[in-house]
Amino acid sequence: MTDKIRCASPIDGSVHAERPAESVAAVRERLARARAAQKDWARRPLDERIELVREGVARLDRVNADVVTELAWQMGRPVRYGGEMGGVRERTAYMAGTAAENLAPKVIEDSDRFLRYLAREPLGLVFVVAPWNYPYLTAINTIVPALIAGNAVVLKHASQTLLCGERLAQAFGHLPEGVFTNVFLTHATTSELIAERAFDFVNFTGSVEGGRAIERAAAGTFVGTGLELGGKDPGYVRADANLDAAVDVLMDGAMYNAGQCCCGIERIYVHRSLYEPFVDKAVAWVSGLKLGNPLEEATTLGPMAHRRFADNVRGQVAEAMAAGAKPLVDPALFPADTGADAYLAPQVLVGVDHSMRVMTEESFGPVVGIMPVSGDEQAVALMNDCRYGLTASIWTEDAEAAAEIGSRIETGTVFMNRADYLDPALCWTGCKETGRGTSLSYLGWLSLTRPKSYHLRKRLPG
Repeated sequence: MTDKIRCASPIDGSVHAERPAESVAAVRERLARARAAQKDWARRPLDERIELVREGVARLDRVNADVVTELAWQMGRPVRYGGEMGGVRERTAYMAGTAAENLAPKVIEDSDRFLRYLAREPLGLVFVVAPWNYPYLTAINTIVPALIAGNAVVLKHASQTLLCGERLAQAFGHLPEGVFTNVFLTHATTSELIAERAFDFVNFTGSVEGGRAIERAAAGTFVGTGLELGGKDPGYVRADANLDAAVDVLMDGAMYNAGQCCCGIERIYVHRSLYEPFVDKAVAWVSGLKLGNPLEEATTLGPMAHRRFADNVRGQVAEAMAAGAKPLVDPALFPADTGADAYLAPQVLVGVDHSMRVMTEESFGPVVGIMPVSGDEQAVALMNDCRYGLTASIWTEDAEAAAEIGSRIETGTVFMNRADYLDPALCWTGCKETGRGTSLSYLGWLSLTRPKSYHLRKRLPG
């Protein structure tokens, strides 16, 4: 019997979409066609590849109204936020605009005797394993530069957002056949294909355990991997911070997308002098959210993508409360949370410490713990007391102090007076169990190409 890949909608629990899982044999045939197509694609002039990729993004943009509704059904994000195309356009424009410079050969010598230079060549088949929380943005981070660099792309989307893979395949359907391939795979089939070196690079965004599975499958193949995994991103509010701005941005960073953001704010440390007013304003901010059906324009907080994700957050909150944490948001304000499905009321916890999972393990939901700190030293120690390292947000009027504090934080990105944002000109990367690898920025091109050295002797001696 053929396995099915199913998406159960968080709106009502119904099966919103399902597709038959492809067999290893069937996928091998498609990958053979992709390899053949990649050779011709890489020989096309760079300008042509750029324009064709830009057109694919424009085609996706033209159906965004439908995509936004599909996202609400698949993973619960409210339609009022309009989808992900703003970031998709921004990242595409930056990478397309920097391609010529970063893919050009670097000439070491061009004399009457020698031509020596370093070139960048495409890797071949780039396998993108995309997550459900930002199904277009995370995929585009790799798809766009990979195609522009001359690779063929094979996309496997999370089951929760399986329609997004089809949308991207349609958007890039004008490319030569085989250059963009969307597949529906089980975890077992995915691992089997990686293990037999079916791909030349694997980019995975997802859980730590998922990253470990990718590494195990790729072991011994010498295939490169890019892994963006878990996060527990902190915010630190110094004594000189703009209080209102800090509350607004940090709470939005904690609650947007029902807290299901790779770089969402999951824990906050506030200088004692601002602690009480910060907490009061944070509770008021969260209490103003409206939890409900994401298809309704009034909804500002949709359900989590799946009930099991909501239950994990419920468990973390319950454990913290049993250990002495105090919840400050009245659950009666959010009647949509019955405790029986994916609709989860947001929560702000105080009286928390690092003995509690809610302050040390990824929550990936609409809950945040807030702790008072005496100053920079204590804040840095607490921010580093974590097995993840993606971003950290520092709130201060002193840029020099922010840079100095940032140099001591074990993280991939340091923000000052900002949070939950990805700048395409800067490298998106992490440390510790957040994973490894780089995407976007000039470094992103290095992940998707390989160097090739040319030492050409024009004239023999004598």
